[in-house]
Amino acid sequence: MSDAPARPTAAEALPRPNAIVAVLAFGGIVVSLMQTLVIPIVAELPKLLNASASDTAWVVTATLLAAAVATPVMGRLGDMYGKRRMLLVSLAMLVIGSATAALSDTLVPMIVGRALQGLASGVIPLGISIMRDELPAERLGSATAMMSASLGVGGALGLPAAAIIAENFDWHVLFWASAALGVVAAALVMTLVPESKVRSGGRFDAVGAVGMAAGLMCLLLAISKGADWGWGSGTTLGLFATAVVVLVAWGFFELRVEAPLVDLRTTARRQVLVTNLASIAIGFAMFSMSLVIPQLLQLPAPTGYGLGKSLLVSGLVMAPSGLVMMAVAPVSAAVSRTRGPKVTLMIGALIVAAGYGLNIALMDQVWHFVLASCVIGAGIGFTYGAMPTLIMGAVPASETGAANSLNTLMRSIGTSTASAVAGVVLAHMTTEFGAYALPSENGFRTVLALGAGAALLGFVIASFIPRQRVAAAGGPVATGEREKPAVKA
Repeated sequence: MSDAPARPTAAEALPRPNAIVAVLAFGGIVVSLMQTLVIPIVAELPKLLNASASDTAWVVTATLLAAAVATPVMGRLGDMYGKRRMLLVSLAMLVIGSATAALSDTLVPMIVGRALQGLASGVIPLGISIMRDELPAERLGSATAMMSASLGVGGALGLPAAAIIAENFDWHVLFWASAALGVVAAALVMTLVPESKVRSGGRFDAVGAVGMAAGLMCLLLAISKGADWGWGSGTTLGLFATAVVVLVAWGFFELRVEAPLVDLRTTARRQVLVTNLASIAIGFAMFSMSLVIPQLLQLPAPTGYGLGKSLLVSGLVMAPSGLVMMAVAPVSAAVSRTRGPKVTLMIGALIVAAGYGLNIALMDQVWHFVLASCVIGAGIGFTYGAMPTLIMGAVPASETGAANSLNTLMRSIGTSTASAVAGVVLAHMTTEFGAYALPSENGFRTVLALGAGAALLGFVIASFIPRQRVAAAGGPVATGEREKPAVKA
């Protein structure tokens, strides 16, 4: 009998870092595409689904609410039962949801399909967590920056792609394309991404999951629908009040349960808490661009400030910003290695604010919007690359999935708030154009100024992140944090 060691099987072979990064980033782009998937057909949904405009608005809202619930839950389940496994579950939800929407011609199955698509939103934080477990330290910074940038890349590239499909094919093709991309992403994950051995163990906090879901749904529903219902209406105020009560009660429960859905003591660490607060502001700043630039490009030229361009042209104008986000990811990682992710986050926030200032001054030509969106995209690339690095530098490896998911949720709250605030501003600052009241030029400038202000607020908040030392390997290390031992599967 030979004493020679057995050769490793394919499943046991060392993971290939380049393949892992490419596959996970592709998965992030595929999932982020769903955010812009329906934009080209939103105005036509009442006719396509034979429903009122207020009812078809749930096609967008359902995805937002499902994503808010799924992101922290999938992160925790990934920590407990395997991040790759939960990543595949998320991609399966995307495929099933896309197929359901593709087969629908009425409102209810479309909303169900869009909600299932929203359940896939945990892919990006799960992907970042897998990277932490599987990649060598010197590759982690650039890889997580690339994964974070995939959120913006998918959103930016998705709009022109969706517009081309919607203009040249039946609208159902949008969702069949999404399903096909989900299948490809899942196959690549199964083939090239290993299952992490870092597990937290424990029991799933079902009560905490229900409590968090209820609180977040009330909060985001009030934010997203408040403009339609009226900010002073009983429904809106009741939802805000319910959200406060439920989330406070949930917090007390999480502090007392043995294995919480979210470890609030870890979340309360200064580095994690301040990073999450900065993430809300940066999420607000990022989304303001998406709300203003496409509208200005598409408004009629006779208004004096609209450019009268098509949806496709608007998408093509926004697309370079996504590519810029991807291009600056290695730069963001390099700054984080040498100066620390706190500095990277602050630099990014200033770049975003500068981009909005540029856009306020330049609003007359298509290239003005390309330039401004690219500058803002560069800043977002810096900030989104720094956030997961800051989070992972302050939490144990066994809690990476939940912590990154919570940070992603904070960004989503910021983007939802930006949408609500911009809606109020543009609804109240209008100008008469024939028989219609359109948002005024000053209204758009105000939203851009709010985006710049949110970025500067993010800069100020980030300044309170604890100072970090830089490890010998070149990566940032949080001071004063001690990891808990992880459970090896």
